[in-house]
Amino acid sequence: MKALKVLDNIILKIEEFILSYAVIIIALMVVGKAISRALFTYTPPFADEVSQIAIVVATFMGISYAARKGRHISMSAFYDLAPFKVRKALAIIIPLVTAIILFVLTYYSALYVQNVYQDGTVTSALEMPKYYLYIFIPIGFFLGGVQFLRNMWINIKDRDAVYLGTDAKDYNDKDKKEIMDETHL
Repeated sequence: MKALKVLDNIILKIEEFILSYAVIIIALMVVGKAISRALFTYTPPFADEVSQIAIVVATFMGISYAARKGRHISMSAFYDLAPFKVRKALAIIIPLVTAIILFVLTYYSALYVQNVYQDGTVTSALEMPKYYLYIFIPIGFFLGGVQFLRNMWINIKDRDAVYLGTDAKDYNDKDKKEIMDETHL
């Protein structure tokens, strides 16, 4: 069990590193391209490709991170009004269904990456194999599916609270002081 915790922490640090640098790269490429165009009337041909790669990486690698932190998009109007037992049941069913969908998407995106690899296509400016761009899609879907299973498991294991993510208790179960403390961090 301790080895899994260490592995989880390593994956968390890798996700944070990848997401941080992907966002920095996006910002540098977009701002750099605008400045280059304004000052020199020239835009580097690789800027769009690098931005696109960083956006794909940030989007798909962010699935797992958002699930872990309970920051994924949710339609919570019904959920917020529901009593504890209903929210608890939903906190088990929804991550399970989401994980299944993400694992199916992992499979199909892996097939797509395999097809792109076999085609041997490259990007136009960097002439980098295109599958490098797309390899993060099945990885992100898979890690997201695993994280949603973990979210389901923590809700099964802890009967006294509802968790939106493994690192995030449901805000409906917190008192006002806890919420205020979190917003001032």
